[in-house]
Amino acid sequence: MFPHLFHHWLLLVFGQFLLSLNTVVARKVSAIIVFGDSTIDTGNNNYNPSIAKANFPPYGRDFNGGVATGRFSNGRLFTDFISVAFGLPRSVPVYLGNRYTTDQLITCVSFASGGTGLDDLTAKSTLAIPMSQQLEYFKEYKEKLKLSKGESLANKTIAEALYIFSIGNNDIGVTYFLLLIRRVQYTPAQYVTYLIGLAGAAVRAAYELGARKIQLTGILPVGCVPAMRTLNLHEPGKCNEEFNQLAMRYNAELQELAGKLNEELDGVVVVYADQLYSVVSFIVANPL
Repeated sequence: MFPHLFHHWLLLVFGQFLLSLNTVVARKVSAIIVFGDSTIDTGNNNYNPSIAKANFPPYGRDFNGGVATGRFSNGRLFTDFISVAFGLPRSVPVYLGNRYTTDQLITCVSFASGGTGLDDLTAKSTLAIPMSQQLEYFKEYKEKLKLSKGESLANKTIAEALYIFSIGNNDIGVTYFLLLIRRVQYTPAQYVTYLIGLAGAAVRAAYELGARKIQLTGILPVGCVPAMRTLNLHEPGKCNEEFNQLAMRYNAELQELAGKLNEELDGVVVVYADQLYSVVSFIVANPL
C-alpha cells in the first residue's frame, strides 16, 4: 500500500475513534486521565523498578527532539492525539517523577505502567504498577488538586474529565499463555471472565472517586506483536491466532461490560473503543 493512502486510512480510523466518544464529548471534557499498560504509559516506568522500560533509543525517535520519554513508541501515543483533539496539551504527562506541576497535571495525566495488567500476577511479573496502585495515585492526585485549586474546581475537573482505560494486553499475551499458572487455574473463557470482573471493579472504583465519562479500550491482536510472532514455534514469524482469538473474546466481553456499567452506574457514560485492534491488524496485513 502506498504511504499516503496508509496515512489517510489511519486518519479515518482516528476519526472513527473520536466518533466512538461522541456521547461523552457532548459535554465539556476538562482533562484526560488515563490508566493502563504500555499502550498509554507516557513514562511512569522511568520512575519505578519495572523491567519494562522505553527510555532509550530507538523509542521516541519521532517525538519532539527525538527524545525517548518512556513511551513504548517511536512518537506520540493515541492518548496524546486525543488530548489535542479536545483542545488540551499536545502530550499527556506522567504522574510520577515530580517533573510536572499541578497546573500542568490538571488538564491531563497518565498513571499507566508498561507491563502491567488487570491481573496482579501480570504486574508482579514485570514489577509494573498494578491497577490498584494506579487508582491510589489517582486518589492522591485528587487531593493535590483540592489543595492547589480548591475543592470546587478540583471536583469540577474530576467530574468533567475523560477517563481512558487501556489494559489487558499483557494479561492475555504474557500471563495466560506464557506464565502457565493461570492456564492451570482457568480455561481461556474463564480467564477472560476473570479479567472482565477485574475491569469492572476498576471502573467502579474510578466511579466512586468521581469518574463519569469513561472509555474502555479494546486490546491489540496480541498474537501479532513482534515478540509473540518470534515465539510462535508452529509458524515462526506469523501471528499466533490462538492469542488473537482470546484477545477478540476479551474485547467482545469488554464491550458487553461497557453496556452493563451504563445500566448499573447512575450518571455515568461508558464507551467502548476497538480501534487499536483494527489498526494493528491492518498494519500487519498491509506492511509498507
